[in-house]
Amino acid sequence: MVALAANDDIESILALVKDPEISVLSIADLGIIRRIEEGEDGRVVVVITPTYSGCPATEVIEADIADMLKLHGITDFEIRSEISPAWTTDWITSEGRRKLEEYGIAPPAGKGKAALLGHEEVACPQCKSANTEQVSEFGSTACKAQYRCLDCLEPFDYFKCV
Repeated sequence: MVALAANDDIESILALVKDPEISVLSIADLGIIRRIEEGEDGRVVVVITPTYSGCPATEVIEADIADMLKLHGITDFEIRSEISPAWTTDWITSEGRRKLEEYGIAPPAGKGKAALLGHEEVACPQCKSANTEQVSEFGSTACKAQYRCLDCLEPFDYFKCV
C-alpha cells in the first residue's frame, strides 16, 4: 500500500479535481474515489467508480485526474475504473450535499425503493419548502430531474437517488 503520508497527499491532490458537470463538486465530494493503492511496480494506482455505466464525464474525469497528478509531480500512476459495487448517491459526502444545495441543486433526498421510484420528498434548495413537484424525470444531465417549488415558484434540478 502507499505510505499513509503519501496517500493523504494524493487524496488532497485528488480533492482538487472538479466534477466536469457540476463544477462546485470535487470527485472526492461525489465519492467516486474508491481507493489509492501502490501497484506491484511501485506506481500509484487510483481506483474510481463512475457515477453510472456509460457516464460521458468519466473520460474527462480520468484525464483531469492525470493532469492534476502530473501538475503535482506524480508521473508514475495508473487510473482504474471499477463498476462493482456500483456507485450510489449514498457515497456523496455531507460536504458534497451541502455544496449541491448552496449551488441550487437539491441533493438526493432518500434511499430505497421510494427514492428509486421518484416518490421521495424533495425540498427546494432556495426556500427549503417540501411543497415541490417533479416537472420532468430528466434535468440538465442524466443524473438529475427537473423540479419546481410550489411555494417560491423557482425551478431547480434534483440530483436523483441511485
